[in-house]
Amino acid sequence: MRNKSILSEAKEIQIVTELIRLGARLQVLESNSNLSRERLIKLYKEIKGVSPPKGMLPFSEDWFMSWQPNIHSSLFINIYNYLIAYTEVRGIDAMIKGYKLYLEHLELNQMEQTLSLTRAWTLIRFIRSQILCTVPCNKCGGNFVVHAFDLHPNHVCKLCNIPSRAGKTKKTTRAVAAHIPQLDPA
Repeated sequence: MRNKSILSEAKEIQIVTELIRLGARLQVLESNSNLSRERLIKLYKEIKGVSPPKGMLPFSEDWFMSWQPNIHSSLFINIYNYLIAYTEVRGIDAMIKGYKLYLEHLELNQMEQTLSLTRAWTLIRFIRSQILCTVPCNKCGGNFVVHAFDLHPNHVCKLCNIPSRAGKTKKTTRAVAAHIPQLDPA
């Protein structure tokens, strides 16, 4: 039997509770805590009132490239990068705070949520593993998510070049444009 600090276990439970409330899947919880799978399932059932969803996590980096997910992903990753660059917040705490700020932004601008917490967590993993990265748009200067191994010398973002099929969401999506930070904290 290992000795475990009650305080560190309480902090883990607090983080897991926050992740569950934000919509994290079980695999996200497992990778961000040392709690047993059984305890995580029990916590999930207690908080949500249902068993955690089964199945694999989304793994395609191409999801982040379609126009609306790209805008929301870029907004989130810019918030996350800002927190990492200018605050002491790190790790899972930075992801949670960044995701909450993303949700607040959507609420303030009356926009629909496109990026789930699980997708935000996956995005951070893709960027850390250099599958995806951010590059500035040549027109607006905002940083946007792109495939890391594509060529981007003249990148034009999805906000500056909204596809014609975007339809009625063009108006609400343009509201995000003013809020994509033009910074590269790296």
